[in-house]
Amino acid sequence: MEKKIPSPIRCMSESILVTGGAGYIGSHTCKALARAGYLPIVYDNLSTGHAYAVKWGPFVHGDLNDTAKLNETFSIYRPTATIHFAASSIVAESLSNPSKYYRNNVGSTIALLETMCAHGVKKLVFSSTCATYGNPQFTPITENHPQHPISPYGKSKWMIEQMLSDFEVAHGLNVVNLRYFNAAGADLETEIGENHTPETHLLPTLIQAALGLRSEVVVYGTDFASRDGSAIRDYVHVHDLAQAHVAALKCPSSSINLGTGIGYSVLEIIDAVQKFCGKSLPVRLENRRIGEPGILTADNAKARQLLEWVPQVSDLPKLIESAWKWHQLLFENAHLVRSVLKC
Repeated sequence: MEKKIPSPIRCMSESILVTGGAGYIGSHTCKALARAGYLPIVYDNLSTGHAYAVKWGPFVHGDLNDTAKLNETFSIYRPTATIHFAASSIVAESLSNPSKYYRNNVGSTIALLETMCAHGVKKLVFSSTCATYGNPQFTPITENHPQHPISPYGKSKWMIEQMLSDFEVAHGLNVVNLRYFNAAGADLETEIGENHTPETHLLPTLIQAALGLRSEVVVYGTDFASRDGSAIRDYVHVHDLAQAHVAALKCPSSSINLGTGIGYSVLEIIDAVQKFCGKSLPVRLENRRIGEPGILTADNAKARQLLEWVPQVSDLPKLIESAWKWHQLLFENAHLVRSVLKC
């Protein structure tokens, strides 16, 4: 029998619907929302998120294409805004399975927008990406840079931005597209963190290798036009990203980059992690992958102006330290579970 949606917590907090709120960036944003006085309502199908990461408000286990449950959620909690994270987000997978990305990302967003309009919810903060820019014509990238995405993942996010623009005109929505660069790090109090299956992001794969959880780390491409031949990315701490989403709730419609403006190469990140953990890591070099630009760094002047957002903890040592503490905790808990099962 289908479980009913839990009754709303009785409080004076303003409710914010957070789709994908059990995921990596979504869960950190829920914590930031709660600390700012909001009540985050997590709506997630747990295809990639984790129920344990829902700690700061009610949880509705549902898919965005389940319009009956989505309508019921809006009716019960009456959110004043939506922060939309729910999406498939692996670039390489999108190249081999584009239908999944157009169905999950574009199709489900249409269902969300129609439900928002039906309930008179006008504010949306959208989790977009720098992948909408494609191969950069210049760096650091400003919001005026042409958008020519080169992967189905980037194209799906770009298509959503176009849809949101049309809904702004037709239905008076207020939309903030947050185009962030490479999210990294973990909660500073180690309550939540990055836990993907499979894990494809550089920093957690390096830490997993250091903990003996993977046999090697693969570097794709050493012939980019960068200082050491490996790809350069702009890494921004998930805590800083979460703060930007909270600030965006009070921002007028806009598209805004979220990054530090500082780029680190893949080989530089590997070197930094090796120095932090005091050991050499097994690294295998491979050819570059399709759909991967060489250099991506952000011009964040607009975020500083409109959101009054300045990254506070996105320096490389803090990124590595916070991620290390989180993955070490996961590693220790996994060992504890295995030891209990053996008893």
